[in-house]
Amino acid sequence: MDAHRRTGADRNRPPGRAATVFSITAIDDPALPEVLAEPAAARADEMDADTVNRELSIARKAIGWWQRQGWIDGDPTTGIERRPAPPDRTKVLAQNQIAALWRLDVSLREKTFWKMLYVSAVRAGEVMCLNVEDLYPQDKRGRITTTGGATERIHWQSGTAQLLPRLIARRTRGPMFRTARKAPAGTPTLDICPETGRARLSCCTAEENTRLLANPPTSPDDIEDLDGWTLHRLRHGALPQRPRGRDRPPTLLARSRHASVRSLERYARSGVDAVARHVAQRDPAARRRG
Repeated sequence: MDAHRRTGADRNRPPGRAATVFSITAIDDPALPEVLAEPAAARADEMDADTVNRELSIARKAIGWWQRQGWIDGDPTTGIERRPAPPDRTKVLAQNQIAALWRLDVSLREKTFWKMLYVSAVRAGEVMCLNVEDLYPQDKRGRITTTGGATERIHWQSGTAQLLPRLIARRTRGPMFRTARKAPAGTPTLDICPETGRARLSCCTAEENTRLLANPPTSPDDIEDLDGWTLHRLRHGALPQRPRGRDRPPTLLARSRHASVRSLERYARSGVDAVARHVAQRDPAARRRG
């Protein structure tokens, strides 16, 4: 058995640089699980449950593969438990928040981006990677590259279709959503508009703009306190909170780009607006007025 392995980073290390060689059999040290327990607990206190559970799952998959190769026998993660993740019930913005967003006097770029993100339910990063040549305006759809590298289609409605020609103007290629300034030196060619020299808008900038524009009195120094206004919540806004009829799970999965039906569970629950209507309809005072 080859007990010495090189890490993935070492395999990609430039020539001439010394590689880090370690003995993978060190993982079989009986004392290792106890040694790892303390930093694992500290990590769990610092990060959210989903992140901790994902990292633990990745580590255990690697360990399982090493065991099948016969390189190790033990599992140093023994005793480290997955953390319970509280249910996330706050993903979707209420309809009054969405309506207020549409009424804001903002730039054409923000208005188009918000509309496309809301209607298509696609990840913000995937929308940001759209180029003008990826659009099929006559079909109200576009071609995106997903985070996994696959090529898929997104769809939009008439409101977005009316804004796109004004945003694109006469451009035929390059990033669809751009900054207002020339791209700084060192910007990748694919992120520069070949016709204007302006850079592709980044998700970080779009997120900050959304939070600030949706909360006009807020200053940039307070942006971290605006957790309610996120592109992620806006993206989920158009998905039906009570799927029925034609809103079948496979269609909602394709539209939202989620990989698991479990991710749609939050939309099967009644949202803020539905609960408010339910309470209002059963208000004794409202019944007397009726």
